[in-house]
Amino acid sequence: MEILAVDHPLVAHKLTTLRDLRTDSPTFRRLADELVTLLAYEATRDVRVTSVTVETPLQPATGVRLARPVPLVVPILRAGLGMLDGMTRLLPTAEVGFLGMIRDEGTLQAQTYATRLPDDLSGRQCYVLDPMLATGGTLAAAISLLFDRGARDVTAITLLAAPEGLAVLEDAFPETTPIKVVTAAIDERLDENGYIVPGLGDAGDRLYGTV
Repeated sequence: MEILAVDHPLVAHKLTTLRDLRTDSPTFRRLADELVTLLAYEATRDVRVTSVTVETPLQPATGVRLARPVPLVVPILRAGLGMLDGMTRLLPTAEVGFLGMIRDEGTLQAQTYATRLPDDLSGRQCYVLDPMLATGGTLAAAISLLFDRGARDVTAITLLAAPEGLAVLEDAFPETTPIKVVTAAIDERLDENGYIVPGLGDAGDRLYGTV
């Protein structure tokens, strides 16, 4: 598994404000959106392209365009929705699928309650959006579902990751089905409730409020 913790002063600056408990929901949403675009820039370095020739005002020029099938962006509901605009701003031609998953607070296991994805993901590059890679159960379940539908190129984009969650992903997927994780930071650990420490709290609640 390839792990990239993006080392950039703008990433660190925005993440620091997201951590601050005084940051209100509107500001949190805006900064998360901006931070995801920065992470997406790094996550899409290997996006597939095809060569094309275009006419400039002076002469033909060779360049590239995104190859088909276009990438699939998959936010995990509900918190992953707060990352969607930042991702599609960089990949406006990508298609979007949705996964509704919730963590059982007793067992810490992920349960799927909604799926809106193509049946066949063969040849598709998939980008999974989930703000917090904590226990790793939710992302592991989501990525397994994508692999079950034929995907073989999956990148997870998170605001924060815990070492325990990264270890779970490494154990869940063999080297023959490599995945990539792009995150703004790898934090210290999980607490007894499965939350990332120091973290930033519950990303869904901070994005949308408590319901």
